[in-house]
Amino acid sequence: MKNDLNSPRLDGASFQAIADLAYRESGLQLVAEKSSLVQSRLRHRIIELGMDSFQSYSSYVCSPQGAAERPHMISALTTNVSHFFREQHHFDILAQDILPRNIERVRQGGRFRIWSAGCSNGQEPYSIAMTVLEAYPEMLSFDFKILATDIDEEVVNFATKGLYPERLIRGVPQHLTRKYFEEDNSGSEKVYGVNDTLRSKIFFNKLNLLSSWPMKMPINVIFCRNVVIYFDAKTQNQLWPKFSGILAADGKLFLGHSERIADPENSGFITDGPTSYRPDNAIVKPSLGGIPNVA
Repeated sequence: MKNDLNSPRLDGASFQAIADLAYRESGLQLVAEKSSLVQSRLRHRIIELGMDSFQSYSSYVCSPQGAAERPHMISALTTNVSHFFREQHHFDILAQDILPRNIERVRQGGRFRIWSAGCSNGQEPYSIAMTVLEAYPEMLSFDFKILATDIDEEVVNFATKGLYPERLIRGVPQHLTRKYFEEDNSGSEKVYGVNDTLRSKIFFNKLNLLSSWPMKMPINVIFCRNVVIYFDAKTQNQLWPKFSGILAADGKLFLGHSERIADPENSGFITDGPTSYRPDNAIVKPSLGGIPNVA
C-alpha cells in the first residue's frame, strides 16, 4: 500500500463499526460529523499494520484477534491536550479552601487523597502536587498521595517519565520551574524533568473510567476535567453516582469549563461553585475496593 496521506478513505460502514467499538470500549461518542477526524486519526494505524483499507482495519480491530489494537485505536481517537495549571480557579480552591479545612486532620495523622481522573500527559497531577506543596510544604512528609489515571497507556507512560520540552511547560511560573524541574540542554530541544520531590507524591496507573474502580478508601478531591465531554448523557449519568460514592463526606469534584452535571441532585451531588460539586451525603455510599500502593 502506498503511504499516500489522501488514502485510504473511511466508508460509512467502517466508521459505524469503529464508532460502536469505541463506545463499548471507552464510552467515547463518535457522531457521523466526526468521520473525517476518525479517518485522519486512524490512517497511521492502517499504515503501521500494513493494511490497505478501513474495511480491513475495522474488521480486524472488531475481531478477537484485534483486541491488542484497540488501546492504540482509542489512543489515536482521544485528544490528549493539556497544560500546566489549566483552569487556575480549581487550583485556587484547592489551596485556599480545601487544604486549610483538612490540614489539621492531616497533621494529626489523617490521610489525604486526590485523584486526577484523565491525567493525560501529566500536567494536571504535577500542577496539583505543586499547588499542595507550595501551600503546605509539610504535606511532603504526611499521608498525602495523588492518583493519576488515564485510559491511554501511552500518555500514562509519558506522564510517568515527567520529561517536558520547553514548549510544554509554559504556564509554570519561573520560581516553580526552578524549584520542581531539572533542566536538560543536551538535546536539540531544551527539556525539563520533574524532580523526585514532586514525583514522590504521584502514582500513575492506566484506568478505564467505564471499568470497575479499585479504590480502597474515600478520595478527598477528584479532578475529572475535559473528560466526560466525550461521553454521551447515558454514560455520564452512570459515572456521577460512582464519583459521589468514592468521595469523602467533605470532598469535591472538579469538572472542565464546558462540562456540567445536568441534574446534580439525582446524581449524588450538590453544586458548589462553577464546575465544582460536593457529594450529597444523604445518599448511602457504596462499599469500596482497593488500589495497590495508593490507598
